[in-house]
Amino acid sequence: MAKRTASAKKQARAGVKRALRNRAIKSEVKTKVVKARKSLVGGPVAESDRYALALDAVRALDRAASKGILHRNNAARRKARLTRQMAKLKIAPPVAAAKGKKGAAPAASKAAPAAKPASKKK
Repeated sequence: MAKRTASAKKQARAGVKRALRNRAIKSEVKTKVVKARKSLVGGPVAESDRYALALDAVRALDRAASKGILHRNNAARRKARLTRQMAKLKIAPPVAAAKGKKGAAPAASKAAPAAKPASKKK
């Protein structure tokens, strides 16, 4: 295909750029997931650090899925595996991150604005 249109050439250039960016993001996600898994499996890591690493990996997976770099089901499967590992080790978020008191309902849910009824067209 020696004769390409200008738009085809531009799409080829854009495709190369996208492939490089996608590869870098996939690599970053994989690195974060591996670090989180290693911290969960063993090693002298504080529990809050384990949670932070896992949370960082989940955020990276969500970001990659929202940009279309990973399929959303692929990201969901990886997140489920991570959270299952965390649940097995009973790793919970740090106490400082939890808001409110036990048993108390959040104030935002009580004061939720009512939705406006849809107007009917005649």
